[in-house]
Amino acid sequence: MTRHTVKKGETLYIIAKKYGIDLSSLVSANPTIKNPGMIMPGQVINIPSTAAQRTIVIPRESYGYNEMQNDLNNLQEIYPFIQITSIGSTVMGRSIPAVKLGHGNKEVHYNGSFHANEWITTLLLMKFIEVYAKAYASGKKIGSFNIKSLFDSASLWVVPMVNPDGVQLVQGKIDTNTTVYTNAVQINRGSRDFSGWKANIRGVDLNDQFPAYWETEVSRRASSSPSPRDYPGTAPLSEPESRAMAQFTRSHNFRLVSAFHTQGEEIYWGYRGLEPSESRQIVNRFVEVSGYEAIQYVESDAGYKDWFIQEWRRPGFTIECGHGINPLPISQFWEIWGKVIGIFLMGIYV
Repeated sequence: MTRHTVKKGETLYIIAKKYGIDLSSLVSANPTIKNPGMIMPGQVINIPSTAAQRTIVIPRESYGYNEMQNDLNNLQEIYPFIQITSIGSTVMGRSIPAVKLGHGNKEVHYNGSFHANEWITTLLLMKFIEVYAKAYASGKKIGSFNIKSLFDSASLWVVPMVNPDGVQLVQGKIDTNTTVYTNAVQINRGSRDFSGWKANIRGVDLNDQFPAYWETEVSRRASSSPSPRDYPGTAPLSEPESRAMAQFTRSHNFRLVSAFHTQGEEIYWGYRGLEPSESRQIVNRFVEVSGYEAIQYVESDAGYKDWFIQEWRRPGFTIECGHGINPLPISQFWEIWGKVIGIFLMGIYV
């Protein structure tokens, strides 16, 4: 990031022209300047990189934790208004990043890759972070959505990858000389093909970990010990990743949450009659922009969305993207993107 010291007689417009960037990008790169018409000599301002013209998030096979972290670093360099923090660490000590875009009082939360072999949801969220930030920096709309207005009215918090260890395992990027890898192979019945693995590295399904009729979910699940999928663990929030998500959620005042999964092109929006009446109107808007099917109730408990609705009585959604067998092929990315970008934007707007 380049820094510029304001000289006598300079305005933001003059400085933008000097560096060959547009004025809206310069204003967006300096959110602490409350009045763009009043800058003082000696004041130091951020000059956004012209790299904003290039694409950072490239959909590709084996998009894992390191690729995500590199992209987040590059995006923050180009768009300094992006805030990145950590909500906690995984079993193997990987930091779980959370990304904030916007500065409005209304808080909205999206997450992806609760399940390891659903890592394409991380790519979808990362691409949205880039597209959303770029539109704000350039002062442009996305479709009919005024992005500056969304930034002003809402703060979007994204956890792109809840389960980094599991994603790395599925993609063959875990050190094979570790005890956790040896244990994972044993849990996987001796197979080193982890394409069917949903759980965290210890074989616990993170989306069966929340204290929302957890005991009922335990009795329903076939797995009674660590497994590639569907094992709820020994107790609610027994895993560091689920605890981090619970603590993160409790520390905010989210008006709405959406957990992105694959697959089925379905949106689950109710939980045991505890969802607010407005959830029906919101899911209908999601259906309009995506073509997905809205499903109010299923026989399932202990999920993140379930727990959120139970505890806060606010709108919560599980959105199943795409069609096929997990992990979905990267060839589906743009088809899925075309349907979920409307959900991303509508979730901030409503």
